[in-house]
Amino acid sequence: MSDKLDIEIRSPSPVTFDDTKRKLKNRHVQLIAIGGTIGTALFVQIGSALTKGGPASLFVAFSLWSTVILAVNNCLSEMVTWIPISSPFIRYADRFVDPALGFSAGINFFIFEASLIPFEVTAFNLVLHFWTDKIPIVAVICFVLFPEFFRGQVLWRCVSGLYDTKTGLRTGSKESEFWLSTGKIVLAVGLIIFTFITMVGGNPLHDIYGFRFWDPSKVSGAPFAEHIRTGGLGRFLGFLSCLIQASFTIAGPDYVSMTAGEAQHPRRNLPRAFNSVFYRLTAFFVLGTFCIGTVVAYNDPVLLRAISDARPGAGSSPYVIAMQRLQIPVLPHIVNALILTAVFSAGNSYVYCASRTLYGLALDGKAPAFLKRCNRNGIPFYCVAITLAIALLSFLQVSNNSAVVLQWFVNLVTASQLLNYAVISFTYIRFHNALKAQGIERDSLPHKSRWQPFCGYYAFVSTLVMAFVGGYEVFLPGNWDVPTFLFSYTMIGACPVLFISWKVYQRTEWRKLKDIDFFEKDRALVDHYEEESMEELAEPTLLRRFWNFLWT
Repeated sequence: MSDKLDIEIRSPSPVTFDDTKRKLKNRHVQLIAIGGTIGTALFVQIGSALTKGGPASLFVAFSLWSTVILAVNNCLSEMVTWIPISSPFIRYADRFVDPALGFSAGINFFIFEASLIPFEVTAFNLVLHFWTDKIPIVAVICFVLFPEFFRGQVLWRCVSGLYDTKTGLRTGSKESEFWLSTGKIVLAVGLIIFTFITMVGGNPLHDIYGFRFWDPSKVSGAPFAEHIRTGGLGRFLGFLSCLIQASFTIAGPDYVSMTAGEAQHPRRNLPRAFNSVFYRLTAFFVLGTFCIGTVVAYNDPVLLRAISDARPGAGSSPYVIAMQRLQIPVLPHIVNALILTAVFSAGNSYVYCASRTLYGLALDGKAPAFLKRCNRNGIPFYCVAITLAIALLSFLQVSNNSAVVLQWFVNLVTASQLLNYAVISFTYIRFHNALKAQGIERDSLPHKSRWQPFCGYYAFVSTLVMAFVGGYEVFLPGNWDVPTFLFSYTMIGACPVLFISWKVYQRTEWRKLKDIDFFEKDRALVDHYEEESMEELAEPTLLRRFWNFLWT
């Protein structure tokens, strides 16, 4: 392995990393993160949280959880910028904590990302039913999954002769994801603008509704609604439901980090990507929740009926219900069409992150060696194939109600995401302490995040607590349900089992702070790549500087 590294460092040809290639530009990195985060949860499912907590609880919960995501963002940005490798935070857990933690974290994140693919396929079918339910479910699933196989490059070797290796499917995949994710941004921004225009009377009814649905004198129980119980406890449980929804809905930093091994100029682009993705996502989610609580009442009968009946697609969206109330006939169909593209785009991000997670496990010897194989364009095609094979779980909805299947996947992945953030935070704490123990000044790092190590401890405690709180309703009197309990807490029980099993089987040792190796050989490759690539950069034109500004 060391001989290979030495050869690559001395080679005058473009440097590859872990057999993947650095082809992802800053805008691709950011849109992969946005593509994997903005989906049906922001536009449709969030209406369920609104009915439980009311507009104020929804807004406060999403604002509060954004600070947790900022803390995770700060932890990842510092580590990943210095050591931009494939599947970074999984391999950091191995190197900075214990190989057993890297194994359990990798399996957890792989299951999380792979489970989101059938979740989005199920959501795609529901969104499509807004227009018609005459299309067979099997046909819908095949329609969604086939492009994922194609864009995932599983079929690349069969058709590679038809495409140029530099401008063929790989470029098409990146660009298609870029424009599909851009559609999500257009939808999110458009709905925010819609809210501010209509609330001041810019609607066919000329109804200046303003903050009517926040006013307790006009909407009983607003702005903090009661849930399950009455009084102060009921309002707290309503807020807690909104916070649980926020913990599932808001993400982003982990998606940025997964591109580290394939990002161009990582030491320059990744800090920008981390910062901009966080601010854009929080703007969408915080402003979005404010707007949702503004356009419709939390106890609106139409909204409640749409959620209880599992009305398909945009039919359950608070925005669409507001449009129908204001007698705006065309916009609901436009919103549903854009939600459809949002769902389709999210699946591509999940395939990317799940396959790269499996690839990272293989690189560290925690998965079969054949998974390390990449094609000539740097695509780990075996990892992509296995990821998409799991997507076949989408066919569960053929024999079950789509809404039930959708809720299964939501419950399963919510705890996984929180456990993943807890691992990242704890890994950073170890990283931070190891720097101190080895006398490495943080000022010498390419990027130094703020408020450390407070962010590490804050994110670790917050995410770990929420992982256990997420399924609390199942323990309330009369609410016990075995499938709900299993899907809510399976991964919480599975991760310690994975950790202990790997630790016993491999006899791994907890890393000592003074002995931690900060991927010196891998960083040497990146340093060399940065030196060579920076020499090739030309002075950008005025138009190019403006384009870069948009994605900074």
